Amino acid sequence: MLPGFIAMSLAFLMITMPIHTANEAPAKFKNCTELNKTYPGGVAKDAKVRNVGGKTKYKPFVSAEIYKMHTNMDRDKDGIACEK
Repeated sequence: MLPGFIAMSLAFLMITMPIHTANEAPAKFKNCTELNKTYPGGVAKDAKVRNVGGKTKYKPFVSAEIYKMHTNMDRDKDGIACEK
């Protein structure tokens, strides 16, 4: 049972995680509504940051590069842009 569960979990992660190739630059989003369509939990600058704005539904995607492009969308300055 456990190996099947692990395989299913990995398949789910591979399907749901945004993937950028070396030749493909991450997109610059106009606003949080657009960013949340691709990254429902927002984008964190690193895995160590914690949300200070209250409860969230989703875990943020971690990417320093994408966060840097969208720092203006981090209203509470907690290191997570557009958290939901």
